[in-house]
Amino acid sequence: MKKTDKTATKDGHIFVQNRRATFEYEVLERYEAGLALMGSEVKSIRDGRASLGESYCQFQGDQLFLYQSHIGEYTQAHDRNHLPLRPRKLLLHRKELDHLTEAVDQAGLTLIPLALLARNGRIKLEMALCRGKKTYDKRASIKEREQKREIERAIRER
Repeated sequence: MKKTDKTATKDGHIFVQNRRATFEYEVLERYEAGLALMGSEVKSIRDGRASLGESYCQFQGDQLFLYQSHIGEYTQAHDRNHLPLRPRKLLLHRKELDHLTEAVDQAGLTLIPLALLARNGRIKLEMALCRGKKTYDKRASIKEREQKREIERAIRER
């Protein structure tokens, strides 16, 4: 519902993270959106049976949906269970939707889901407006990560 500057770990409990997204894409803006979920989906997410690995956000008309996010079936739901890969509607304010539509259409940016988290008893999706990284950008990311590890090792050895 609101634009966030920090990562999702500050206020809410993170159920699932898409770690590959920050390596593959340059994050420009982060957003937090509500999800239209069924009860069995909420229980599965709380059990940790969800994946954002191949998921993406896309506009259908003037509404935003989350596609290819796998939320496993809840075993106690029986016949009222959900489909694991069904599209899920994302709940955002109209101004945010208009801004995202414009950014995706004109600037050629992509909406990538980063994490599923709990905030005030509700499950939210943290997503980002991203630009794809080039190969040399990925190499720079790897180099920075290795340098941080070496610095941490040197500090621990003291």
